[in-house]
Amino acid sequence: MEEKLAHAAKLLKTARHAVALTGAGISTPSGIPDFRSPGIGLWERDDPMEVASIYALRQNPARFYRWVRPLVSLLRQAQPNPAHFALAQLETAGLLRAVITQNIDSLHQRAGSRVVLELHGHLRTATCLNCYRRTSTDGLEEIVERGEVPRCSYCGGVLKPDAILFGEQLPEEVFIAAMDHARRADLMLVVGSSLMVMPAAKLPAITHARGGKLLIFNLQPTYADAFAAAVFHADVVETLPKLVQLCLAE
Repeated sequence: MEEKLAHAAKLLKTARHAVALTGAGISTPSGIPDFRSPGIGLWERDDPMEVASIYALRQNPARFYRWVRPLVSLLRQAQPNPAHFALAQLETAGLLRAVITQNIDSLHQRAGSRVVLELHGHLRTATCLNCYRRTSTDGLEEIVERGEVPRCSYCGGVLKPDAILFGEQLPEEVFIAAMDHARRADLMLVVGSSLMVMPAAKLPAITHARGGKLLIFNLQPTYADAFAAAVFHADVVETLPKLVQLCLAE
C-alpha cells in the first residue's frame, strides 16, 4: 500500500492536468447511503423508476417526496469527511484542476473545492414543473420533512429538486466541460465510483484512450482496474489523506 501511494503521489505531482471523478463512495463515510453496493444499495430495496424518476414525480408527487424525505434528512446532517477535504487540499496546492462528481450533496464545495462539475445536479435549487421558475431550496427541507409536497410560490406547481432524476438528461454544459477535462487529463483520480452509471462511467476510458493514467480509489472493483496505474480497494478517508501528505511533503 505504501509503495503504491508513493507511486500515486509521484504521478500526481508530475501531472500537468489532473482531475478527479467522484461517486457515492466518497460520501458514504459522511453517512449518505449509496445506491448500488451489494446488500446495502438503495436500489436493492426500491425500483428507481418507481420512486426516483421524473415520471414518478409527475404522476405521484406525494409518494416521491415520502421516499426522498429520509434522504433529505441525511443530506442535511452530513458533513464533509477527510476524503472531501483531501481533494480540496490538492486543488488549493495546484495539483488538481477539477472535481467531476456524480454526487448531489454539495459536500465537495463545503470542503473547499472550487471547481466542481456536478454531473447529476444538486439540491441547492428547485424548478417548478409548471412555470419552470427556479427557486432556492432554503426552507424547503422543513416542508419535505413535514410530509408535504413543496410547491411554487408563484403558481402553486410542484417543485422538482435540481438533481437529475431517472428519465432526465444530464446538464449539457456541465457534461461538455467534464468531457473536455477527461480529454485533457493526463491523470484522473477515480474516487468512490463503481463506474457503472453512464455516461459518467466512460470518462476514465476517455482519459486512458488519450494517454492519461488512472488512479482508482474504490472499495469494489471497477472495469477500469485492469488498465489503471494503481488501484486502492480501501477506505477513501484513509487513502486520500495519506496521498495528500505524500504530495505536500517537502
